Amino acid sequence: MPALLAAHLLVAALVPGLARRLPRGAWYLAALPPLAAVAWAAAQVPLVLRGGAPREAVTWAGTLHLVFAARLDGLSLLMVFLVSGVGALVLIHGAGYFHGGGREAGLLLAFAGVMFGLVTADDLIALYVFWELTSVISFLLIAGDGREAERRRAAQQALLTTVAGGLPMLFGLVLLAAESGTPSLSGLVADPPHTGPALVALLLVLLGAFTKSAQGPFAAWLPAAMVAPAPVSAYLHAAAMVKGGVYLVARLAPGFAGFGPWRPLVVSAGLLTFVLGAWQALRQTDLKLLLAHGTVSELGLLLALFGTGTRTTGLAGEEMTLAHAAFKSSLFLTVGALEHATGTRDARRLSGLGRRLPWLCATAVVSTASMAGLPPLIGYLGKEAAYDGYAHAPFSWRGWALAALTLGSLLTAAYSARFLWGAFARKPGLADSSPARPGADALGPIWLLTAVSLVFGIGYPLTGGLAGPYADAPGLVADAHPPYRTALWHGLSGPLLLSAAAVVLGIALHLARRPLAGAAGRLPVPPEGRRGYELSVRGVQAAAVWLTRHTQVGSLPAYLTVLLLTVVLVPGGSLLVHRPPLPHVVPWHSPVELPLALLVLACCAALVVIRHRLTAVLFAGAAGYAVGALFLVQGAPDLALTQFLVETLTVVIVVLVLRRLPAGFTPERPHGTFVALRACVAVLAGACVACLAVSATAVRQSLALSRTVLERAGETGSHNAVTALLLDFRALDTLGEISVLLGTAIAAGALLAHRSRRPPGAGAGEAGVFRAAEWDVPRERWLPEADLLPGAERSLLLEPVVRLLFPAVLLLSCHLLFAGHYRPGGGFAGGLVAGQACFLRYLAGRRAGAVLPAGVTPRVLAGGGLALAAAVALAPLAFGAPPLAATELHLRLPPLGTVSFATNLFFDIGVYLLVAGVCLTLLCALDRAEGAGGAAARLQDREPAG
Repeated sequence: MPALLAAHLLVAALVPGLARRLPRGAWYLAALPPLAAVAWAAAQVPLVLRGGAPREAVTWAGTLHLVFAARLDGLSLLMVFLVSGVGALVLIHGAGYFHGGGREAGLLLAFAGVMFGLVTADDLIALYVFWELTSVISFLLIAGDGREAERRRAAQQALLTTVAGGLPMLFGLVLLAAESGTPSLSGLVADPPHTGPALVALLLVLLGAFTKSAQGPFAAWLPAAMVAPAPVSAYLHAAAMVKGGVYLVARLAPGFAGFGPWRPLVVSAGLLTFVLGAWQALRQTDLKLLLAHGTVSELGLLLALFGTGTRTTGLAGEEMTLAHAAFKSSLFLTVGALEHATGTRDARRLSGLGRRLPWLCATAVVSTASMAGLPPLIGYLGKEAAYDGYAHAPFSWRGWALAALTLGSLLTAAYSARFLWGAFARKPGLADSSPARPGADALGPIWLLTAVSLVFGIGYPLTGGLAGPYADAPGLVADAHPPYRTALWHGLSGPLLLSAAAVVLGIALHLARRPLAGAAGRLPVPPEGRRGYELSVRGVQAAAVWLTRHTQVGSLPAYLTVLLLTVVLVPGGSLLVHRPPLPHVVPWHSPVELPLALLVLACCAALVVIRHRLTAVLFAGAAGYAVGALFLVQGAPDLALTQFLVETLTVVIVVLVLRRLPAGFTPERPHGTFVALRACVAVLAGACVACLAVSATAVRQSLALSRTVLERAGETGSHNAVTALLLDFRALDTLGEISVLLGTAIAAGALLAHRSRRPPGAGAGEAGVFRAAEWDVPRERWLPEADLLPGAERSLLLEPVVRLLFPAVLLLSCHLLFAGHYRPGGGFAGGLVAGQACFLRYLAGRRAGAVLPAGVTPRVLAGGGLALAAAVALAPLAFGAPPLAATELHLRLPPLGTVSFATNLFFDIGVYLLVAGVCLTLLCALDRAEGAGGAAARLQDREPAG
């Protein structure tokens, strides 16, 4: 299972590039991983039908109980067939629908992989990660390339709605794991906690399920998302994404259906949505919106069936899930084919297509018949089981549930007939449409999906066999004796009569649409969820504006005062309450420490009174260097080296920024009261931090851990304990930190770029840019960009010195990178040195664009470093080892002999590239802001869009 998931994601990353050369072939390639998942699931059918449940687990962090576990039981088996089978057919259909569309192919395949992970996950945290990834990829698919405002709004609405339910759901899942004592989903259902916290957690999880499956007031995002292309809607909004909430309810129902308000809440919300969604579908003239509201309605029915928690309704839920995926995906693709052929999907503008497109009409007839619940189709099997389940449900409210089911089924039959009439019937007074003929790759998936409705209806033993393992699982309430069995004929019974009455009355309702139009117009219209969404968004925005207005006052001292006061009150208050024992404090271990500490204090005191910006920066740098010297005296050379490099780079960057600022600080002085308040807060914060640092050494509970790191550092391939800590013991922290570093650099660069926008043709200064002594300049120069500087800005000393130092500093950075496994250094320090070399060259030539070779940009360098580090982190999974595990390698190179290194060296190289790329990103942003020329702009523009 993990291998199939990895195959989905790997091919999804390759498809967009392949689509530039093979536009149609890329879509067929993208269909291979879902087809492989279907084949694998088919091979597991005999084992699952015998009651087995194959399970695979990959340990991520065993001590933290972080394990990615995948499990295939009856419910997961059915969902894999749906998400992978329909996904493969949609991708094949997309080859004829999209012109190129490598982005869409890659995203659809990635979505198929994420859904495969979601329905097979047996770990609560993994399930949530896949859950949120579906929202993110759905956002990208709905928004498209971002050029259409309507698609952007719909994508934002879908993302905000589903994430708003997903965040409380995360809290609920964590609380359930804590109450049950296991993060395993199967373990949670097998031994569910029935406690007060578990009840709160369950309600939060249901909120996430309702938002994902568009229930009740959260249904507005699904119709709005119909601006996406038809294949996207057919997959995401009929077969895959919206089934996420249904799957979660079905998964938890055996353990929690009888706990607290689960059953009345889920059943009432589901059946109410079933009726209201069908009524809304009946009012639509846009065929795609009709199907969208019908999807909302059917999802409500599925949630109600699974949420009831009985054997027969569970069986009906599985059969209806399969039926809905087949007929609704087929109908969405049919609408896409009609729109492609005629240019519209408005039922009022389509006429006579039944004769022009007979094969497409025939498939639509079969799919809508299954949607209405007509035999011998799979939709009929599911509806019959639903009627029987509620007829024999051991609950007092089964009567009104049957009534709601019948009313919703009646409306479903009516809008099914309306769909056929709107798409294919000949309208009086309207000329027949002249469609283009759809291709075989567009029609083939529609025929196959339609065949599923027919084959699984006629082959009802197969359908019942697939649904049986879930229905017969422990936890579901036995409701009928003998147990209900799937069949096309159970004799003349009450459920059969109700089903027949619903279909007949629904068709009659459609036929009487004109006489009943006036009466229908006087009926109350269900409230629009879109209006509620817009009001909610406006309310949040208004609250954000109010909060920002009252908290963001534009004063850095005010912000620091609030932050430091929080440090004093919260951690400082805990020190006063608990009062941990203080260890014996040694003032200093070396006589050198005292003058260094005094130097730090003196520099900080000077910063308070200095009014000149450059002088203040130099004093701040001196304080930083003194702290680095303290690290060195204390025996931490790696920390000292990093501190020195960071301080150097910080001073250089700040000095470059200061060229655009006044020389002195603002002369205004704050009121004396505010000065006294800030001084008190500063003193208290300093004392609080000092006490926290001292007390932290007294409450250490695992001193053996430090010794373990030192003793086992050699096993990581690094003989430097600090490098071993960063690249092995705490490598996950390092990966997260470099990701944050890259994000921060991108944000800072974007802000600088926004502030440095200048009108076209703006010069670089009053004197302009000109070539100095052009007649004696050689053709090729090491610093050709320096020739563009005005003569007064060139330095005869700096240019030759930089020419000598630049390669030497780069060589030093590589030495620090490779030597960091044995002595002070490493990828971070090496990257900082490489960044300083680039800044040095920039100071000589004032052009960031000449630092990197052609074709390489800072974003490529930094992004490549992050990708390399992530690949090294995940590579051990392919060999059955936990992620980030290091392996020592020994290679014999004839000139050098035997060379030994660990695989985490490549992780360190990724860190090196990322840090160097971040430095160059900031350098290019500063170059733009400086306005000395357009080289940095050309450097950034060389990267392809997207």
